[in-house]
Amino acid sequence: MHPYLHAQENPDKAAVIMASTGAVETYRELDKATNRMAQLFRSQGLNIGDTVAVFLDNHPNFFDFAWGAQRAGLYYVAIPSRLTAEEASYILSDSGASLLVSSDAKMDVLDELRTRNPDVKQYVYGAEDDRAMEPALAAMPDTPIADERHGTDMLYSSGTTGRPKGVRIPFPESEDIAAPNALVMMAQGAFGFQPGCTYLSPAPLYHAAPLRWCMTVHKMGGTVIVMEKFDPENALSLIEKYKVDVSQWVPTHFSRMLKLPEETRTKYDVSSLTCAVHAAAPCPIPVKEKMIEWWGPIIREYYAGSEGNGFTFINSEDWLEHKGSVGKALLGIVHICDENDDEVPVGEEGQIYFEGGAPVKYHNDPEKTKAAHNKHGWTSLGDVGKVDEDGFLYLTDRKSFMIISGGVNIYPQEIENLLVTHPKIIDAAVIGAPDEDMGEKVVAVVQPADMAEAGDAFAQELEAYLRQTLSGVKVPRQIDFRAELPRVATGKLYKRLLRDEYWGKTGSKIV
Repeated sequence: MHPYLHAQENPDKAAVIMASTGAVETYRELDKATNRMAQLFRSQGLNIGDTVAVFLDNHPNFFDFAWGAQRAGLYYVAIPSRLTAEEASYILSDSGASLLVSSDAKMDVLDELRTRNPDVKQYVYGAEDDRAMEPALAAMPDTPIADERHGTDMLYSSGTTGRPKGVRIPFPESEDIAAPNALVMMAQGAFGFQPGCTYLSPAPLYHAAPLRWCMTVHKMGGTVIVMEKFDPENALSLIEKYKVDVSQWVPTHFSRMLKLPEETRTKYDVSSLTCAVHAAAPCPIPVKEKMIEWWGPIIREYYAGSEGNGFTFINSEDWLEHKGSVGKALLGIVHICDENDDEVPVGEEGQIYFEGGAPVKYHNDPEKTKAAHNKHGWTSLGDVGKVDEDGFLYLTDRKSFMIISGGVNIYPQEIENLLVTHPKIIDAAVIGAPDEDMGEKVVAVVQPADMAEAGDAFAQELEAYLRQTLSGVKVPRQIDFRAELPRVATGKLYKRLLRDEYWGKTGSKIV
């Protein structure tokens, strides 16, 4: 299972269709483009086990990069395209990437990255200087490199300091670039993907789920419809136009589609859909109920992380009997443990651990790696939950109060660390508060040096201050002021008190 095999068997089939333009890349074209990309990597001295990075929006050539790196035996890092130069520079440095692929849409950031990371070679689609990608690729042969070997992605998760940390998993044991993987088997089994399926991808390709699901569809010889930017009505029109049968979403997508006028929602034929996968963030029960009522029992949910240490799954039928659950484990064995790492009784909350999945190891972070394991050797993503008598898992808390807004992971510590560097701020806490559209929104609770400063003008000043360093998605949508933040005698910020207040919970206390 690999695009090059489908290029031989069905060369004119569309591998990628860009939603806004209708531009098509066939399997023959994808195969040649990825061969040239792999040849380019080798020409730059990149060998098996080296690292490259991509810094693109949902670009027509995104999969040329990903599959080129995969067949060259490289680790390929997807950097979120909205990051600032400082944020992207950290990932480049931490991952050890020696080459970066991007486009002229990111030129301002790329120019700064050239200064920050001078040893990272840049190739830029649309550039007119020495970084131009098109002539570099045109000079490469479109035949396979001599030493093809199965490479893999290196994705970034939260770090103990708020900085993202790389999940650098070992290469597959098989060197065969066409070797099947667990996600392909799950897609065909639990999720019901069929060979040659048509898949709608409405999310940014630099995230783990869109990237991995799209490449899974390519392994199966299917067509990926890439939305450059999500629009609820356009998503429905694309399902009808291309007779999409499988898709992957986050709950925010569901919410926005449900908010369309009834006459708009019902005018599109979505009957071709056989599976709508969702994950990445908790889905409100009423939203999922309405989606099942609208699309039928084709909604399938999973819970997992980039680490690959466990994977749970639930279909619509089981969810209707266990509303709010994220299902039973398909990979690993679920354990719910207390603070002493001992298992708790059924129905009681505790930290969620997986036994038997992939080992968890965070790149350049032995402390976080150690913290992810308990005394049994089981591993955790840091989430809290419970299982019911039937063995279904429920999530009851977010890991380390990480904020998930519209399916995007946001790490509060990084924002807090920047806020407290402002000369007028004594203390700061950043939390996720409920948001009907995005699921959660970023809220900063700030203790100013002088409460007389508190007000709209100071909030606007802080927002402008943060935007100098942070990408827009991390900038708080709400800034509130307090004379004092809740810290215990040891100095630990008791963030749960603040979070419970914003989520309308009562009875919280410091313990």
